[in-house]
Amino acid sequence: MIFRYTILYVDDVPATLDFYERAFGLERGFLHESGDYGEMATGATKLAFSSTKLMRQLGKDPARPAPKAPVFELAFEAEDVPAALNRALAAGATLLQPARDEPWGQTTAYVSDLNGYLVEICSAVQLPSAG
Repeated sequence: MIFRYTILYVDDVPATLDFYERAFGLERGFLHESGDYGEMATGATKLAFSSTKLMRQLGKDPARPAPKAPVFELAFEAEDVPAALNRALAAGATLLQPARDEPWGQTTAYVSDLNGYLVEICSAVQLPSAG
């Protein structure tokens, strides 16, 4: 079994794809002609978006994301966290936590996307050296 994709439910798939391109520099994989499903090209595992309208047609009732009470987060690793944070904010992300150095040696910042999903922008985790 392989982990193929994560799908987030959003009201406007095309606008969300545009936001992720501008905010995080991701590349659009495709957008279905219906506008109800799209993917970002992120390697072997895709970040996908499905419209809430489509999910309701399929008998699902997706909940609204709550960035201050999240049940998960997306994390994007960046070499320059403050610069990546500024790019996301310029694209319309909402600041939840400015960039800060964590005790475990990582720099983190948090925003919410235009749908309210929690997104971490972080540096690589500094693993302890073996020895």
